[in-house]
Amino acid sequence: MKLSVVDNRTRLAELAIDPAISRLRTEMTEQSLAFETAPAGLIVAWAVERFGPKLAMSCSFQEAVLIDIAVAVEPDIEVIFLDTGSHFDETLEYVEAVRSRYDLNLTIAHPIAGAEAHPCGTAQCCEFRKVRPLRAAMSGKDGWVTGLKRSDAPTRRHAPIVAYDDSWGMVKINPLATWTHQDLVGYAVDHDVPQHPLRSQGYVSIGCAPTTRPVAEGEDLRAGRWADSDKVECGLHV
Repeated sequence: MKLSVVDNRTRLAELAIDPAISRLRTEMTEQSLAFETAPAGLIVAWAVERFGPKLAMSCSFQEAVLIDIAVAVEPDIEVIFLDTGSHFDETLEYVEAVRSRYDLNLTIAHPIAGAEAHPCGTAQCCEFRKVRPLRAAMSGKDGWVTGLKRSDAPTRRHAPIVAYDDSWGMVKINPLATWTHQDLVGYAVDHDVPQHPLRSQGYVSIGCAPTTRPVAEGEDLRAGRWADSDKVECGLHV
């Protein structure tokens, strides 16, 4: 059942004073500082040891660098892909190519009931096609590995490497938080990581087809996402 705004605020207030959550929040803040210069693989290894089977990783399949790093640490790590119903055909083909390459333990989450009333690009589309499906897929998990990077957008500039996320009720781990786009490119070349087919056509940040375009020379790397609106986040990382 969806919580009302008032109920949600009440829940967040309860979490803020819960001693166990407070201790976990402090622990994760300290761990994040300790990881500031740590290799991504070491961070993933810590997350696997800390959370075991209650750890999962989400992946948008714009690229597969974090997958390459994570499966080298834990081949059976659960990887969750949100099939919004609006992806490029090339993205879906890439998902299958990466799944085959790494023999992924892949979970594909689909839009929830009611999503048909919120087509891609409308105000609530990401809520029905990304946020709620991921919440369902992450049910029972305590740790969430993401590919979030500080260089992605101004809204992510101060993203921690590890933190307890009150809105999700779990620990979020961002092993690539300190990486740049060039770091990703360099790693992919050095480790022969499969490349998304649309990369060669000027697509850098790749989301749903109706709201993604190629990036022109000199533009910000995320300029191709929601280009005709002021939207910068889908709601997963807020």
